[in-house]
Amino acid sequence: MVGVKDDGRPLFLQVAEQIENSIVDGSLAADTQVPSTNELAAFHRINPATAGKGINQLVADGILYKRRGIGMFVAPDARTQLLQRRRQDFTRQFLAPLMTEASKLGMDAEDIKKLIDVWEPQG
Repeated sequence: MVGVKDDGRPLFLQVAEQIENSIVDGSLAADTQVPSTNELAAFHRINPATAGKGINQLVADGILYKRRGIGMFVAPDARTQLLQRRRQDFTRQFLAPLMTEASKLGMDAEDIKKLIDVWEPQG
């Protein structure tokens, strides 16, 4: 897990996002126990209440669930939920503006597909 950084977003959201990233990339599988609030706080050098707020956000979102006296665990369908939400976010943040601009340029979806087929990353 990568440490939180000062990127202007609240630290608890960064902690939650890092746990989500671990679920999406498969390093935290369904029904796997996540690090405790104290472990997260020590690792990231943040207040345990801040780490707890990130964990609680994930519980509220249905990504994690609590086993009383044991800890927090990844919900069985957490990865599916996160992928669905991220695809929707991707469409809203990237695809919708792309298609709006393409339309202004007289391009349609087929034109965009052709561009994607020949596109090579610049590096």
